[in-house]
Amino acid sequence: MIGRLNHVAIATADLDKAARVYRESLGARVSAPTAIPEHGVTVVFVETGNTKIELLQPLGANSPIAKFLEKNPDGGMHHLCFEVDDILSARDALKATGARALGDGEPKIGAHGKPVLFLHPKDFGGTLIEIEQA
Repeated sequence: MIGRLNHVAIATADLDKAARVYRESLGARVSAPTAIPEHGVTVVFVETGNTKIELLQPLGANSPIAKFLEKNPDGGMHHLCFEVDDILSARDALKATGARALGDGEPKIGAHGKPVLFLHPKDFGGTLIEIEQA
């Protein structure tokens, strides 16, 4: 069902600083910041060749990333994102196995302009999983 790993998301309180570390220390290509109000984040993507690193900074106090950073003030890994061919079929197959989608269970448009769903971390060994329509 799952396809390739699309990205690993890392929450940070200082997006500019985190992007600079990847750009200057590791020589990575880093995208310009993009605000995504419907998800409460500002993101940049770090290109690694075989996948991406998504750096997330809260966009407002109600952002889920703000809540994550309250518990993890130094930041850290937030979620893994896997591609799926058909997000609705994947959602239904996952639900049939007992996995739970967060929110209302309907896909929303993510940072790449494609439908995404988040799956409950308790169903995946404590890791928040995002699935994205390929």
